[in-house]
Formats: sequence, C-alpha cells, structure tokens
Amino acid sequence: MHASPEAGSPVAPPRPLVIGCGALARELVELTRRAGLPAMDLTCLPATLHNRPERIPGAVRAKIQAARARGVEQIFVAYADCGTGGLLDRVLEDEGVERLAGAHCYEVYGGRAAFARLHDDEPGTFYLTDFLARNGDRLVWRGLGLDRHPELLPLYFGNYRRVVYLAQTVDPALTRDARRLARRLGLAFERRFTGLGELGPTIAAFAGRPDTPDSRSTSADGLTLAPVPRLTGRHATDSRGTTRGDHLDRPAGTIDGRLGRVVARARGARVHRSKVA
Repeated sequence: MHASPEAGSPVAPPRPLVIGCGALARELVELTRRAGLPAMDLTCLPATLHNRPERIPGAVRAKIQAARARGVEQIFVAYADCGTGGLLDRVLEDEGVERLAGAHCYEVYGGRAAFARLHDDEPGTFYLTDFLARNGDRLVWRGLGLDRHPELLPLYFGNYRRVVYLAQTVDPALTRDARRLARRLGLAFERRFTGLGELGPTIAAFAGRPDTPDSRSTSADGLTLAPVPRLTGRHATDSRGTTRGDHLDRPAGTIDGRLGRVVARARGARVHRSKVA
C-alpha cells in the first residue's frame, strides 16, 4: 500500500491493466468483470485499427505510456500480432509488456495447433469471429465498398473457397448473420464452436489465477483447444513455429493485415477510377 502524503492513510496501488483490441471487447469484459478474476482495469483500442494495422503499435505504446504515467505497473496487451509484421513486438519489447501469443485472434480462439490444421486443410478460408459475424455488413460488405461496387467482389474474394465462423458463443442469430455474409460472398460456410479458446487461460494467468474454472472453454464440435498453462513470452512461437518478433506470414483468410491491404488497394482503385472519369 502507498501512503498518502497529506492524510497518511493508505492508498491502494493502481490495478493491473489489460489493453485490448476492440474486436475482443465483449469477451474481455466477460473475463475481467464476470469470470471471478481479481479486480483489474480494461481499456480497448478501436477495432477499426485492423484496417490500418501499421497504426496499432503506436496506439498501443501510447496506452502503455499513459498507464505508466499513472503508476500502473502490471500491464498486459490483448492483441496478437494482428497484421503488424512484428512491429507490435518491437514496441512491447521496449516497454517490457507481454501480449497474446499468435499471429491473430483466430489462433487465440481456435488454439494455435488446431487453427494450423484448419488452415492447412483449406488455405482459401475467410474467418469470422462473433465480432465479425455481428459487424460483417459494416466492416466487410460496406467497409470494402461492395454495396457500392459489387464488381470488386472477385478482386477481394476470388481466391477464397469458404467462410469458417469460429464462434465464441452459441447464438443462432450470429450464425444466421455469418451464413448470410458467406452467401453474399459466394463462399461455402462452416461453423466451429471455440468458446474463448486461449484467451481465457491467458487473461487468468495474467491475473495470477491460471486455474480459474470460469476462464476455461471447450469445443462443442471437435475443434481441439490448446491449453495455455502460463503466460508465454514476447518471443513465443506462433502456429508455424515462427518466433514472435520476426515477420509473421498471415494466412490468406485473416482480416488482420489482409483486409487492411485489400482496403488500401480498393481505395487506390477507386481513386484511379475517379481520375479516369
């Protein structure tokens, strides 16, 4: 406890802080507020940063430094590499902060080994989570301009074969939304229940409660979830054996990085088209 210089009464130190991706916000609130974990604070950056992943490292660094200025000592970053090509890890190495293991949230939810098998089975897969199923029309269909320029659909998704919805919850409405998006994209549809995958055990480990039952989740339809007995280091390997901090090759179906590049290309195509007109 810290003593107040004025009153001499003890002042509680700042609580541990989780800096999260907005795409994980609901799940992080569930874990930090209702999963029986010790008190901790949570702040999330906008999920739209995934369309500009080069901005993620700077935004995370700003959050970390602001927290340090308030006296926060325990900080965990609930981001995977998320399309930053190792740049986020350079920031976290400088700041002495850990993050979620893996290249993206699909590995976090599905389990790294299980996701690698899923991706190897069909590399041309576009992945959805609860967040993306809930916001698919806004982030994917309208976000890519397909509502205004449907002719761009083959450019974006011509190399894809299926949509796999990695579901965190059992929600028929979200499944319908995910299925409808797959149909609009002209792709086959599969749903795999993952629960919170590795997210729960990792946050529990940060909180010092690695065996908290409420933080665990299991698969309801055969997708094996890899256990996380402790926090992995900043240089833990991803599902392909690549050391974090090196450049990570993102699977073709990830919204992290891939969608950002697609959006940039689409913007360039629209600018070129307008100049020609």
